[in-house]
Amino acid sequence: MSRKHSQLLPLQGLQPASASTGACFPVINSLKQLADMTETDYAILRQFVARQQPEPYKTFRIRKKSGGFRIIAIPDENLLKVQQWIYRQILTLVRPSPVSYAFQKGKSIQNAASVHCGCRWLIKLDLYNFFSAISEIDVYRVFRSLGYQPLIAFELARLCTRLGSLTAFRRRNRWQIADHYAVISQYHGQRMGHLPQGAPTSPALSNLVMVNFDRKVLCLAAEEQLTYSRYADDLCFSTPLRDFSRARARAFIHQIYRLMRSHGQSPNMSKTVIVPPGARKIVLGLLVDGEQPRLQKQVRNKIRQHIFHLNHADIGPEKHAQKRGFHSTAGFKKYLDGLLSYVSDIDPDLEQTYRHQLAGVRWPLET
Repeated sequence: MSRKHSQLLPLQGLQPASASTGACFPVINSLKQLADMTETDYAILRQFVARQQPEPYKTFRIRKKSGGFRIIAIPDENLLKVQQWIYRQILTLVRPSPVSYAFQKGKSIQNAASVHCGCRWLIKLDLYNFFSAISEIDVYRVFRSLGYQPLIAFELARLCTRLGSLTAFRRRNRWQIADHYAVISQYHGQRMGHLPQGAPTSPALSNLVMVNFDRKVLCLAAEEQLTYSRYADDLCFSTPLRDFSRARARAFIHQIYRLMRSHGQSPNMSKTVIVPPGARKIVLGLLVDGEQPRLQKQVRNKIRQHIFHLNHADIGPEKHAQKRGFHSTAGFKKYLDGLLSYVSDIDPDLEQTYRHQLAGVRWPLET
């Protein structure tokens, strides 16, 4: 690993997801044992851990709404099977921070937004390149905190991270390996990997890596009487206080910026927003100016437009999908289903109304 052993301390504060179930983590004494448990070829696992070619991920870019691109990395069949096993047998047994709302069963965008309903002041921050800023050392600490011995924790961390290309960001000192992991010479390397967006283990690991960060932020927020929630890389703070001010908000933001950097993250300053009393309060796309989160008007209007054009005799699914930039009606239908699922989380009755209005749409057989 790249830090002195004293710096590779386990995370503090990780807890089992349910103490009442008596669940315990699977015992893994060696990579060979893990290969047997996952029914994977041992030599292939060694190759993954040693970062040997060929690259076990297929990558592609998707454009962000805010500009730029996001790199999606899909693991190959063997690595995917191991990562799915790690997720099911280990990561689902650990409880993330209570202020974390993403990537968890039983929690949703609505839950994250609802804690800010009725606020007077709202502060919104964003983490820059959230997944790719989480290093294999961060992941190693998670597995060490769960009781795994150093070598196994290292191998698990390697199986859940990707080396990636040598960008300017990856040339920074924190990504360089200064001390070889000397137990197995094939594991030596000069650069550290990061969480790949697209691996089944990455969402859960990101939440667990951020447990200490969330705990410290929660303490700072409590001092200012601010309510805190985090949904992946979106951080929100709110307060009903009348004597809160923009100056206090700015001072608090700088404290959080410093904390982000101390945990290896960077603020996306272009997305930092202070919303004062009287202005529209939007959290994760939902209005929180009332007692319950509500859909924004433009979301409802967008869906109504889709319904109108899909039902129109002179337009229909194929023409509408093409006009909206989709290569197939199947792709558009999946997009629309996702949009309606989002509505269902916020307003199930409205979602049922929309689906009733779509019942008469004649989709081509290919969908």
